[in-house]
Amino acid sequence: MNIYKLGEITDKEAALNKLGVESGGISIMAKKMELMYFYIKDLKAPAANILKQDALSIGAELAVPGGVILCDKPTYDCILIGTKKHIEILSRKELAQPFGLKALAGELKKFLSSNSFPTRIMGIINANDDSFFEGSRFVAGDAVTQCEKMIADGASIIDIGAVSSRPGAKEVSGEEELERIKPICDAIHDQKLYEKALFSIDSYTPSVVEYSLRSGFGLINDITGAADEKIIELALQYNAKLCIMHMQGTPVSMQKDPHYEDVTAEVSTFFEDRIAKCEAMGLSREQIILDVGIGFGKSLEHNLALLKNMNHFTHFGCEVLIGASRKSMISKIIPTPTEERLPGTLILHLKAVENGASIVRCHDVAEHKQALAVQEALRS
Repeated sequence: MNIYKLGEITDKEAALNKLGVESGGISIMAKKMELMYFYIKDLKAPAANILKQDALSIGAELAVPGGVILCDKPTYDCILIGTKKHIEILSRKELAQPFGLKALAGELKKFLSSNSFPTRIMGIINANDDSFFEGSRFVAGDAVTQCEKMIADGASIIDIGAVSSRPGAKEVSGEEELERIKPICDAIHDQKLYEKALFSIDSYTPSVVEYSLRSGFGLINDITGAADEKIIELALQYNAKLCIMHMQGTPVSMQKDPHYEDVTAEVSTFFEDRIAKCEAMGLSREQIILDVGIGFGKSLEHNLALLKNMNHFTHFGCEVLIGASRKSMISKIIPTPTEERLPGTLILHLKAVENGASIVRCHDVAEHKQALAVQEALRS
């Protein structure tokens, strides 16, 4: 007899099926193989004690600070640990409990019913001369050629913007932005490139967004995350998707001492508010994409926390986008010029996909296509 310890099994049902497990037992066993962790903030002391006992009774665990049993404080932060099966049981069991546990059960159910989306690559093209990575700058005919190359390399989405959003970037008038983007939009429309890929307009200026949508674009990438009513109306009018990004401050000021009590919780609350506004106006969650805004009003610590907790944002039922391509957070880990940050970019993006992101916004499409293919092979 030989025995060896298995590494992480990503596709648990496929592994059990390959082993020859009876079909009826595969889904049951797969749930027992998936360990889940939930950080619960400000749980009422009585609720913490109830949840602790309920978790232990089914073989799960609730990590709590000392003093919880005595209710020394009114609320406590806790970590709930259990298999997917355990969480399913608790999400039903706590519906009958007081002290806010019914609401907790509802939140747990959302995480259990998260949608799964295929991984897609979004290529970046900047129709301006001051974006932080020189290799992404293209104009008119050159931009169209680059679009075609990115599509051939494996991009199913092309994101085009005419205004730099790098830290400290100067504001550009709507008229100038439209003048920069028009030739590219016209070429995409005339050559019907929108039939080959989904085109995204990286803008929050209504006139620019509308011109792009009329030219065949199908996604609005709004870095302000404001969910402006005019932008939502345009998304509805043209049946387009809307990407909502979180940013603290503006590009001019966003990196001047960004501060959060809990970055994951605060970004999550931001998305919850914006999604509610979009839905109230008629936009469905299938049309909404969420971007945590790596580098937009965040320190290195904030960026890393969001990447590690990327899976949290999947519970909204929207696609989640990651955009850390060649960003300065890499240089803060190990000093590296922008042109040499591809290795760090690939690591960040692969980890984000592993943690739930489904759209990868990047400058280097072919390299990401290869890396994602290898990652997928390791999963199977």
